[in-house]
Amino acid sequence: MDRATRQIVGCFVGQRDVLGAYGLWQSLPTAYLSAECRTDRLAAYQSVVFGGLHRIGGTQHIERFNATLRARLAHLVRKSLSFSRNQHHLETLVWLFIHRYNASLP
Repeated sequence: MDRATRQIVGCFVGQRDVLGAYGLWQSLPTAYLSAECRTDRLAAYQSVVFGGLHRIGGTQHIERFNATLRARLAHLVRKSLSFSRNQHHLETLVWLFIHRYNASLP
């Protein structure tokens, strides 16, 4: 998430491990690869985001977006009857939501 505009600039749907952190890093546009990156204390992020670019904390806005995502997409709710059997369908659904969310920002 871009802190200034609140737009979602990258996304990865999967496990929170080194592979997932690398997938998230790969989803970012090149303009954001040299920007400061704020994360939680997950060690996987520290192995992908190097040096002075990595800061811990300040993740409130993305956590709020994640809660909105879970509230509005029934596919992401546990014990739901509407789940995606196919990973590609879930990723498409999440990206469609992100594009609509970004378009709704001022």
